[in-house]
Amino acid sequence: MATIGDFDPLTSTVPATKIEITVSCSNHLFLSSQFGRTEVIDNTLNPDFVRKFVLDFFFEEKQNLRFDVYNVDTRSSNLSKHDFLGQMFCTLGEIIGSTGSRLEKTLSASSLNSESVNGIPGKKCGCIVFSAEELSNCRDIATMQLCANKLDKKDFFGKSDPFLVFYRSNEDGTFTICHKTEVIKNNLNPVWQSFTLPVRALCNGDYDRTVKVDVFDWDRDGSHDFIGEFTTSYRELSRGQSQFNVYEVLNPKKKGKKKKYVNSGTVTLLSFKVESEYTFVDFIRGGTQLNFTVAIDFTASNGNPSQPTSLHYMSPYQMNAYAMALKAVGDIIQDYDSDKLFPAYGFGAKLPPDGKISHAFPLNSNMDDPNCVAIEGVLEAYFQSLRSVQLYGPTNFAPVINQVARCAADMTDGSQYFVLLMITDGVISDMDQTKEAVVNAAGLPMSIIIVGVGPAEFDAMEELDGDEVRVSSRGRSAERDIVQFVPFRDYIDRSGNQVLSMARLAKDVLAEIPDQLLSFMRSRAIEPRPAVPASGSQSHTRIPLARPLPKGHCGAKRLFANMN
Repeated sequence: MATIGDFDPLTSTVPATKIEITVSCSNHLFLSSQFGRTEVIDNTLNPDFVRKFVLDFFFEEKQNLRFDVYNVDTRSSNLSKHDFLGQMFCTLGEIIGSTGSRLEKTLSASSLNSESVNGIPGKKCGCIVFSAEELSNCRDIATMQLCANKLDKKDFFGKSDPFLVFYRSNEDGTFTICHKTEVIKNNLNPVWQSFTLPVRALCNGDYDRTVKVDVFDWDRDGSHDFIGEFTTSYRELSRGQSQFNVYEVLNPKKKGKKKKYVNSGTVTLLSFKVESEYTFVDFIRGGTQLNFTVAIDFTASNGNPSQPTSLHYMSPYQMNAYAMALKAVGDIIQDYDSDKLFPAYGFGAKLPPDGKISHAFPLNSNMDDPNCVAIEGVLEAYFQSLRSVQLYGPTNFAPVINQVARCAADMTDGSQYFVLLMITDGVISDMDQTKEAVVNAAGLPMSIIIVGVGPAEFDAMEELDGDEVRVSSRGRSAERDIVQFVPFRDYIDRSGNQVLSMARLAKDVLAEIPDQLLSFMRSRAIEPRPAVPASGSQSHTRIPLARPLPKGHCGAKRLFANMN
């Protein structure tokens, strides 16, 4: 029910319902849609994707959806590197309006474009199944840890490699996958790492809804062996470690064949806790400051800036790829910055007057204050640097990452969060040092965006983007995924519309920042401070800093949230 304080006759708000779409396929491995991508599932023709699509549903609108399915051949994010298997069109209303909100449609190659399966347009290639459910407003998140004891041995030459798969039940008797644990190799008494998932993913607000857990033995070819299953509920799990949360793992086939069958082992809940899930906006409203830093590649592989073939060429008619990427991301970030001051660096160039090579030089040539005024100031400093430095090499990332990380290390109380944008044209020269820098930075309030420009192959760069495999160095894995890498060419509009190209790029590279900020706050158990109230009739409130800003070359400065 709305209160008087909620009513504002001068505003217009369209009500929307959050809908979670779960996808599975038959005869297929990785799904790309207009609003995101699933994870990759190896070696299976019948994938059941854990990653969901959450959409705003408007009854009065026709919300068209397109789903493309690919067979993954490399770690590249470039879809052209993978085998296109087919696509399917539908509307969100079509999914919701189907019986039980479950829609099954045939996937086929598009006859509307040049893509095909084995050169045959319109070839049918399996089915795609959608399940839709309205999400509850529950914002709690559950963290739990489980172990098992005396699981069945499934491997002929060794013990089992067990993992757990969690499903929530649906009203029609089916189950929706909501989580997979990691695989514990060669162990019949595994202890899985603790994991966190939203309570609404586990039960969608119905605490007595059945939660089914399957126990599998992992096989490299994807034909995982079923060990057994058990059922529980959120209410049961919330009791924590107790005799009520020791579950017998039962295999129905074994139970039916063997009279003396007892179980296939047991699974025990070691810990369970529930916390309120805070949002990115909660932290911004509470005063968390964003610090945005830019680093641009000035290596010789970019070509002579005075030549039109150079990626740094300053055309009087249009921006080059570096300027487009910088402006696309910067225009979004600067909305959260009151004083519009951005530290900006270059790397891989020889500097005047003595030709010393630098991998973290200020674009404005001011070693004491690398800040540039607004994104236009960064662009101006970038163009000025092209006229004064000599492009050289190598392409070293670690120095500037470590420089920003040193600043972030001084601000781990939740009052500051650092975003580093790096724009480059080629392969990283100091990959080992860069991976170590990323692993170290993963424990800090920091995110790294890497935009690749030009025609180079960036496959090796995918190693830093830890969406599938977490970055590791010297036996240590990054505790968070903080790197987002994209090749700019994937976002260039075919008609040459630069504004559209930049909008596409900004949307994709910035999409992970809120979750990365939240993952840091959760890892340090930091809660947002109370929102700073607006004063008088002003719509923009200056949020006071919690403590003095760091000094030196980190270029940190006052950043303020734009609040109503």
